[in-house]
Amino acid sequence: MDPAVDVPDRPGASEDVTAHMVVDARQAVDVLPDGVVIADDRAVVRLVNGRAASLLGTTPEAAEGRLLAEVLTVTNQEGVSWVACTRPYDGLVTRTGVPEQSWISPSGEEVLVTARIHRGPGLGPVSDVAVSLRSGRARARLDRDRSDLVATVAHELRSPLTGVKGFVQALLNRWDRLNDEQKKLMLTTVHADSDRLSRLITELLDVARLDTGRLSMHQRPCDVPILVGRVIESVRAGAPHRIALVAPDDLPQIWADPDKLTQVLTNLIENAIRHGSDPVTVTASEEEEGVVVQVDDSGDGIPPEIRRRAFTKFWTTGQRGGSGLGLYLVNGLVRAHGGSVTIDDAPGGGARIITTWPAFVAEE
Repeated sequence: MDPAVDVPDRPGASEDVTAHMVVDARQAVDVLPDGVVIADDRAVVRLVNGRAASLLGTTPEAAEGRLLAEVLTVTNQEGVSWVACTRPYDGLVTRTGVPEQSWISPSGEEVLVTARIHRGPGLGPVSDVAVSLRSGRARARLDRDRSDLVATVAHELRSPLTGVKGFVQALLNRWDRLNDEQKKLMLTTVHADSDRLSRLITELLDVARLDTGRLSMHQRPCDVPILVGRVIESVRAGAPHRIALVAPDDLPQIWADPDKLTQVLTNLIENAIRHGSDPVTVTASEEEEGVVVQVDDSGDGIPPEIRRRAFTKFWTTGQRGGSGLGLYLVNGLVRAHGGSVTIDDAPGGGARIITTWPAFVAEE
């Protein structure tokens, strides 16, 4: 008996303490988000929490005291039960667990089941089997997200690749019949589509790095008007829109990775062109919290009730194309710099995306 447990010297005291410990254990496992089933050395179920009972279509009172095979009624695609397939009480004495696998509950729902096998001292016989169950909905949702990502990538890659392949094929087949201006136009288009592919691949890699916390940055003092001007010229080469830059001459530098800053600005300006109309205005100013760069378009704007969703993966307005990763990436990159991103209404009725960046402070 554990010396920390004070057992009164009376008949039945040990049974009272055991019952009390079981009640405490049940209260502990009932607060867990996953289902728990614990069976003893004779494969008799001693403890079932409410979540497990719900997944198995029973109640704790009805399950406890029955054999594990009778309670854990999940099956595989062939209808064979978990206990019959895994045989947790058999096998090598070094066996300590059963890896997580997908099973089907009595209601037809996918359930992910794993188990821990406890043994007596010196690799003795099995003393307890603790089974954990959780709904497969989260994994199904993750699988859908991955499928959405694959579909999005395939769709976004197909368009520029089709252009590149078509123009290259035309150049190969009709080289002698094309004049220099036609060749230059085709090669310029191929170059622009190649840049688009390169940017998309960079976006996908950065999204993966943001999700895993492995984004690396090389920050240094950056001149915002110069970088914005370069992005505007680059965007104008493929989209003859009116893009204006408003910035004071004495705007302080910011502490940022110039490549990531360029990526953010390119996303915001291209997004404004895609979902808005002429003109697009980029304004940079110094505020108390740092340097603020905002991009205004002249489109329909983003309603306040959906602005929080705009920074999630695959969010699009449904009006025009896009990977749905632009604002998600913008938000992640700006916050990685210690800044912030918000959405507001532009004076002309469109959307205003406001990014705040930390100002560079020179060491004295």
